[in-house]
Amino acid sequence: MKIHQRHDWDLSLEDAKTIQKQLQAEVITTDQFTEPVKYVAGVDMGFEADGTISRAAVAVLSFPDLEVVETQIAYRPTSFPYIPGFLSFREIPAVLDALEKIQTIPDIILCDGQGIAHPRRFGIACHLGVILNLPTIGVAKSLFIGSHGELPESRGSWQPLIHNSETIGAVLRTRVGVKPLYISIGHRISLATAIAYVLRCTPKYRLPETTRIADKLASDR
Repeated sequence: MKIHQRHDWDLSLEDAKTIQKQLQAEVITTDQFTEPVKYVAGVDMGFEADGTISRAAVAVLSFPDLEVVETQIAYRPTSFPYIPGFLSFREIPAVLDALEKIQTIPDIILCDGQGIAHPRRFGIACHLGVILNLPTIGVAKSLFIGSHGELPESRGSWQPLIHNSETIGAVLRTRVGVKPLYISIGHRISLATAIAYVLRCTPKYRLPETTRIADKLASDR
């Protein structure tokens, strides 16, 4: 995959905040992709040597059968500290290195993290989507901001995730009796479509197959 870098990654916190605000204006929250979707991808991160080395993994799966088509791993020194709300600046550089290696371009990327469910409406799924100009979905394992109503136990049930009177995502039950996931728009996809694709990528477990496979690669387990 050929990647056009939009900005430097050696940044101060104020510079990073400025970039988030600038690029957030480019986020598209409607469906802008061609169906049928043939490939979906997951990206995830791990860290080695006490966090000084970033290990990024990408897994591309066929869709809808979810068979692994291609995987790649990339390493690079970690250059940005762990600061909630700015994780994309810590993680995306290595993710881009891994994505540059892949030959199969995904139609949708599911990110282990937030999309617009973010204080400045620009989480890692938005950041990656805008850089790549590809549809992305934020699939987070925990709540970052916002609140929601009580969620039924049935698979596929969901509630809007609300912050400052705005719907910023959905809390989604992907398996009966397990903790939900927090879904939000990354780029070039609507929330309803994002929910539908996350469910289609989670046939057995709590996490999408894209995320499960990328997580194993990133953590070497």
